[in-house]
Amino acid sequence: MENRKLCFASDYMKGAHPDILQRIVETNMMKTDGYGLDEISEAAREKIRKACRCKEACVEFLVGGTQTNAVVIDAFLRSYQGVIAAGTGHISVHEAGAIEASGHKVLTIPGHLGKLDADEVRRYVEDFYQDPNHEHMVMPGMVYISHPTEYGTLYNLEELKKLREVCDCYHMALYVDGARLAYALACPDNEITLPELAALCDAFYIGGTKCGALFGEAVVIPDPDRISGFFTIIKQHGALFAKGRLLGLQFDTLFTDGLYERIGVPAILAAQKIREALLKKGYRLCFESPTNQIFCIMENSRLEELQTKVEYGFWEKYDDEHTVIRFAADWGITPEETEALIDIL
Repeated sequence: MENRKLCFASDYMKGAHPDILQRIVETNMMKTDGYGLDEISEAAREKIRKACRCKEACVEFLVGGTQTNAVVIDAFLRSYQGVIAAGTGHISVHEAGAIEASGHKVLTIPGHLGKLDADEVRRYVEDFYQDPNHEHMVMPGMVYISHPTEYGTLYNLEELKKLREVCDCYHMALYVDGARLAYALACPDNEITLPELAALCDAFYIGGTKCGALFGEAVVIPDPDRISGFFTIIKQHGALFAKGRLLGLQFDTLFTDGLYERIGVPAILAAQKIREALLKKGYRLCFESPTNQIFCIMENSRLEELQTKVEYGFWEKYDDEHTVIRFAADWGITPEETEALIDIL
């Protein structure tokens, strides 16, 4: 049954790329070792290591983004440490306290269109250590960012390098949430490649759920000695997937013939077309976002009618008469879907 309404609420609403579905069917009756110890998963790891130009990287597959963030952050931090994030960061707002539930405080500081400023991170940490009572407080042990950010914005290479410098100075881990990484890699404005992430981060994950997979994220730890027992920590969190082949197979497909680095292109092109149409029709954008998310200021009086035709995401209240809503273009968007949204608007 087809959806009655256009669906632009998020970028994980469709199933999976046809190549992935075909591989699942082809291998369905295979019996392999579990927990990602199979040959297909190992082939996927090798392809990811090659794409990242990091031969020794630890690569593990988990099911979803919140699960991944909770496991990685808990693995890197000591019991008395917390993680610095923008107040708008995903772990700060939309993960239902998953990080705090694992025993680690999210230490929020203001973001700038979703991004952390390295100088502000440095001042935060300096202030912590200059406080005579800091041993009674939660120690910052990690910096968390996402690329793209929750606002669809991108860090440039210099910004990432500066964050790395701050983390090195204060012995903190730098962790990048790549839930929408494919859309960054497909964006002409992007400066940060997979090898650069591997060179500058202590850990990052390559998003699959929002980027063409049925489900799954690939965690990359460039220096395996940076954290020991990661496989066991995943198990301890109840996050070790028994039928691990289903995760490995998806990333093996995504990293065949450069599929992952181009899978986000249709979404980037569609989002730009939608933004241009919105501006031409007199709508206001809340801010510029170069990737696959479009943030539009909409009159409250129009929302009820719009809801009958399009599923969109609520972002935030703009003022008493307006709301910021989000349209998310996905990897599988068609020209027909794009034009239909433009016609409705």
